[in-house]
Amino acid sequence: METHMIAGPAGRLEALLEEPEHSAVREAALVCHPHPRHGGTMHNKVVYRIARGLRHAGNVVLRFNFRGVNLSEGIYDHGHGEVEDAAAALAWLRDRYPDIPYTLAGFSFGSRVILRLGCRDRGARRLIVVGFPLVYRETAELRFCPLRRIFVHSNRDQFAAQPDFQALYDSLPPPKELHWVDSQNHFFSGALDELESVIRGLS
Repeated sequence: METHMIAGPAGRLEALLEEPEHSAVREAALVCHPHPRHGGTMHNKVVYRIARGLRHAGNVVLRFNFRGVNLSEGIYDHGHGEVEDAAAALAWLRDRYPDIPYTLAGFSFGSRVILRLGCRDRGARRLIVVGFPLVYRETAELRFCPLRRIFVHSNRDQFAAQPDFQALYDSLPPPKELHWVDSQNHFFSGALDELESVIRGLS
């Protein structure tokens, strides 16, 4: 594990870089954390499990804190500046590993950020969208994105109930896939091992 401070648009961003422990690096992955105003950080347990699952699958993984979180400079920007934070982190990761494909992954608020970045950037091999919240009613980035979107969702998510999320998913154009995890809530309580297993098994 390496700690870094990455130059971001609003100041330095605190980050952690982890390479696979038992395999060669095959892909790079950027993982974004949940809402900064609700305690979200790169150390969130769901983010950690996403990162570990990706590492076990051969990814070098970069996690970072959005502006204003822990040691990252700046202040919360309602999701707009946070997309630019993610773009800066991705540029740093791509500069360090320029010759391998990359994945964008995010949980909750972080899933909205990586969708906006990925559908604009369009260079990622896939977008791993974990716990996408429907409470914001903003789904344009899902409907007009040509990239492969892999959704991982709790069947008891209080911010996007299973029937509502299934209906949204069914309305989306391909390429896409959906993995349900039988867990207690949005945070995959009682099923973090299953969540990690799903992430590790993604192709």
